[in-house]
Amino acid sequence: MARSSILLALLLVGAGSTSALAQTADPDAVIRIGSLYEPQNLDNTAGAGQGINEAFNGNVYEALFKLTDAGTVEPALAQTHTVSENGLTHTFTLREGVRFHSGKALTAADVKASIERVTAETSKSSRKKSLATIAGIETPDDRTVVVKLSARSISLPYNLSYVWIVNDAAGDITAKEDGTGPYTLADWRRGSALSLQRFDGYWGDKAGNGEVVFQYFTDATALGNALLTDAVDIVTSVQSPDALSQFQGNPGFTVSEGASTTKELLAYNDRVAPFNDVRVRKALARAVDKKRLLNSIWGDYGTLIGSFVPPTDPWYEDLTGVDAYDPASAKALLAEAGLADGFEFTLDTPDYDPHPIVAEFLQSEYAKIGVKVTINVITANEWYTKIYQSHDFQATLQEHVNHRDIVFYGNPDFYWGYDNPQVVKLIADAEKEATEAGQTDKLRQANRLIAEDAASNWLYLYPQIVVANANVTGYPVNGLNSQFYAAGITKAD
Repeated sequence: MARSSILLALLLVGAGSTSALAQTADPDAVIRIGSLYEPQNLDNTAGAGQGINEAFNGNVYEALFKLTDAGTVEPALAQTHTVSENGLTHTFTLREGVRFHSGKALTAADVKASIERVTAETSKSSRKKSLATIAGIETPDDRTVVVKLSARSISLPYNLSYVWIVNDAAGDITAKEDGTGPYTLADWRRGSALSLQRFDGYWGDKAGNGEVVFQYFTDATALGNALLTDAVDIVTSVQSPDALSQFQGNPGFTVSEGASTTKELLAYNDRVAPFNDVRVRKALARAVDKKRLLNSIWGDYGTLIGSFVPPTDPWYEDLTGVDAYDPASAKALLAEAGLADGFEFTLDTPDYDPHPIVAEFLQSEYAKIGVKVTINVITANEWYTKIYQSHDFQATLQEHVNHRDIVFYGNPDFYWGYDNPQVVKLIADAEKEATEAGQTDKLRQANRLIAEDAASNWLYLYPQIVVANANVTGYPVNGLNSQFYAAGITKAD
């Protein structure tokens, strides 16, 4: 396991930090945020990608509950929440005085419609299945929402933090918005930038800046250069140690390391040969020197985890010992599977950093055990349609950013097609638990089974490193679900 804190000669800034600079903050400042993750559209139920969470979640749209930067779940648009004794009826009372950016008052009907957007047959939300226990929604008055479940769901408040509350009259929101958050959409220049303007009619504390502009880049070098040349104020997640080295020891910048939930993984299509053979998957896991891979990409940063579960999840367990690096054993497993002479497969690889470099590393490692890898570089849009939607692939690289996302391995219809009935049952039963301890125990069992099955090849956990100009404070430092709350960010004159 490799982890490092970046401390020497640097000021570590947290989301709630204060400084002398904050005392002279410009309340109308424009905060320029550099990112590699531009949304594909503006609707998180329409395959918009992780960039929409970063820009819109908690900034433009809000939910009944909020996942904080510290990983806790707190009420947002829900003022109160009560649960029946059998756990099947959840009653929410909405905050008073909340208005959408269009001026319409928030009502229970908007909440009902918003939940149904996520659970609809046409929804592409990755959290759709997590809300499958919702049997019905009632709205006895404008401030009361009653959610009836078919089975107990201990994670319902957490899962509802993914459900943006949208004006029920908004219609198609792939290129527009009508949320309740502290910012409105000002402009979106596709391929360049997305700007948010402070919403002065916001029900809560007003944003500490006047405007936020997300500027999008296609590679880590250009992103780093933008910060160095004062074209942006903050980089939400540094993508390489080479870029980081430019800012270390420089008093003009602040470097902060937070907790990441972003996993780099080699996902197989477990439905197709030879990846439907657990021996082949375990062989490919053992053939990769992940410590050397992580060091080649991130130097001393990042973490080896051995499974899909990061240390920020309650059911985390260090499983790096399962299918540890052992090329000789990998060859033996391939022979046992009838592939002593190896095999060939195509690796579909997103075209942005660090995936192409990781793909070349894997290609070299697998050649040592007689496995030939053909690298097929594709765009993020192609990845979504070819792999996520059509399941037309053998293996792929991808970064998974979500918090508490082990549940995807309990869904045989998910893009990687992993189907272990015991895991499906454990994950389903965990959700029905009445206590968090019971849920944690079952998900820990499921996690170990998934690791023993080598369902995917979990290469490493990204570090979460935020770099900002020294005159900027109040930004989030953790990478939970790629969200980046902007309202607390201030910039000195």
